[in-house]
Amino acid sequence: MSAPGSVLAELVEVWKEYSGNWALQGVTMTVTEGRVHALIGPNGAGKSTLFGVISGEHRVSRGSIEVLGSGAHRRPAQLVRAGLARGFQVARVFPTMTVHDNVLVAVAAARRESAVVWRPRYSRQVTGAAADLIDAVGLGRIRATPAGILAQGDRKRLEIAMALASQPRLLLLDEPTAGMSQEETDQTVALVGRLYPDHHTTVLISEHDMRVVFALADEVTVLHQGTVLCTGDPQTVRADPRVIAAYLGEEG
Repeated sequence: MSAPGSVLAELVEVWKEYSGNWALQGVTMTVTEGRVHALIGPNGAGKSTLFGVISGEHRVSRGSIEVLGSGAHRRPAQLVRAGLARGFQVARVFPTMTVHDNVLVAVAAARRESAVVWRPRYSRQVTGAAADLIDAVGLGRIRATPAGILAQGDRKRLEIAMALASQPRLLLLDEPTAGMSQEETDQTVALVGRLYPDHHTTVLISEHDMRVVFALADEVTVLHQGTVLCTGDPQTVRADPRVIAAYLGEEG
């Protein structure tokens, strides 16, 4: 385990082109161990592309990138083994399976045990780890509920539990509070804030809700039209006139 303050992801002058259009233009950013790093910007700013580059789904067109010790030509599976996990804007769970079985399969897969739900016996380590994760994200009361009928907030917490099954060092969360009520948002903010103290998982979060960003983030990077407007602590970013003009002004 690396120490707080260690560099987990570093991008230097990263460019990404799609069919002649530059989605990222000279992005430089560092994600450090133990700090919640928020990525904000208007729709089309390049946030999803940046997540795709960090997770190995997209190759960079120019520039250098290193994530968890792996360079620009790493594959997603290599990054997962190195300790990267990603949560998506739309929660990706198995809708016909219960909360318990979703997490059980995720833990079994992470530990390379058979991921067949009807397997008569899992190891005690797998079943115990699944139960602990369900309780950690606050879903113990509905562990027997099919995932497909969960409220949005519960589905997102289930996805976070499944992502934590691999014990990641770095977790990418794409708009984890999208579509949530205020109560669900508050619960998710509390959960994300505990990820490093409880699980030693550092978080890079893309989020539109500025209340969430300023409640959680130690550092904020602002993207606009594929470029970095600024990076700094929340107070500095909130007061930057370029950020106000490009983004925060839209929030009222």
